[in-house]
Amino acid sequence: MNKFAITALTITALDAMGIGLIMPVLPALLREYVALENLASHYGILLALYAIMQVFFAPILGKWSDKLGRRPILLISLAGAALDYTLLALSSSLWMLYLGRLISGITGATGAVAASVIADNTQPHQRTKWFGRLGAAFGVGLIAGPAIGGFAGQLSPHLPFVIAAILNACSFVVILFIFKDQRKNATQNEQPEDVPVPVPFIQVIKPVTLLLFVFFMAQLIGQIPATTWVLFTESRFQWDSMQVGLSLAGLGVMHALFQAFVAGTIAKKFSEKVTIIVGFIADASAFIILSLLTAGWMIYPTLILLAGGSIALPALQGLMSAQVNQANQGKLQGVLVSLTNATGVIGPLLFSLIFGQTLAIWDGWVWVIGAMMYVLLIVIYLACCKDLAQVEKIEKLLTS
Repeated sequence: MNKFAITALTITALDAMGIGLIMPVLPALLREYVALENLASHYGILLALYAIMQVFFAPILGKWSDKLGRRPILLISLAGAALDYTLLALSSSLWMLYLGRLISGITGATGAVAASVIADNTQPHQRTKWFGRLGAAFGVGLIAGPAIGGFAGQLSPHLPFVIAAILNACSFVVILFIFKDQRKNATQNEQPEDVPVPVPFIQVIKPVTLLLFVFFMAQLIGQIPATTWVLFTESRFQWDSMQVGLSLAGLGVMHALFQAFVAGTIAKKFSEKVTIIVGFIADASAFIILSLLTAGWMIYPTLILLAGGSIALPALQGLMSAQVNQANQGKLQGVLVSLTNATGVIGPLLFSLIFGQTLAIWDGWVWVIGAMMYVLLIVIYLACCKDLAQVEKIEKLLTS
């Protein structure tokens, strides 16, 4: 078993659990400091603040992890998260909440560094499997976190933040005393002539520019169910909060299973490129079916197809990772985190607007639009695959 990859999975799960812990109780904490009519706006700003900081700072921290090693950046990230949750736990005024989220957003490199650790310590043909497991670990944390946070929040709205701070502090101690930076050690042991020359950032991402666009669009389309699920199920099936929660929990569990076990299997048997296409087609098909459903129970079998679409992103991440050398994995993973958070800001604004504007006509339009976006994305991706194939042929000719 790859102990470095296992460490990355564990830290990712704990990080997601910390995020999930605060989700059910953040509104309750805000009620202590703001009037009810201003609650929604402050809640939205706090969530967006973290994502916006990540857009700008994740690539920088990823670059630093290439230069300084994964361990120090991971420690900075965990310390920042622990400080954030401590400020929220001990908060006595609104500015402490904003300061905590700001610090956490600036230092939040756990996702990028964990993915870089996976890339450092696995072979290219294994990365789809391990990136899938990384996504599954995050999903498991997000499932467990809200359950624990909801229970603890009944005792005090501050208690979940205390638990989240302790989780991150424990992770900090584990990384400080147990984790050895394999990539940094390997670099130090190389002969001087073998040490990679620093590469400008633009040259790092140039070979994967189209793939980065595909990744961004796939993440953006993935914001459709995240944004409109509650609105759609309430509008069409008149579901209550319990039914919505059960469906989302079921989707989360199946997402984790598909990413942990199915993505790597398909990529190993066929290839990353095939896995990406299968994932896109599965998601697009689920979108079309969702737009046409006439009864609430029909959603549950459709969730299997929707979860099947989750295999595309680990395969896409693995494909891009194989195109970038080891000395620049942190830069790449930082960019991916930045793009993911950018879609987390853009997607909810865009798709909630589309759903609201089309609701009077038909509540299924947002799903149809998503499926059409997937069709366009598949065309772009196939063109990108042709370019990659040509590059591989040229490289073979040059090395032969």
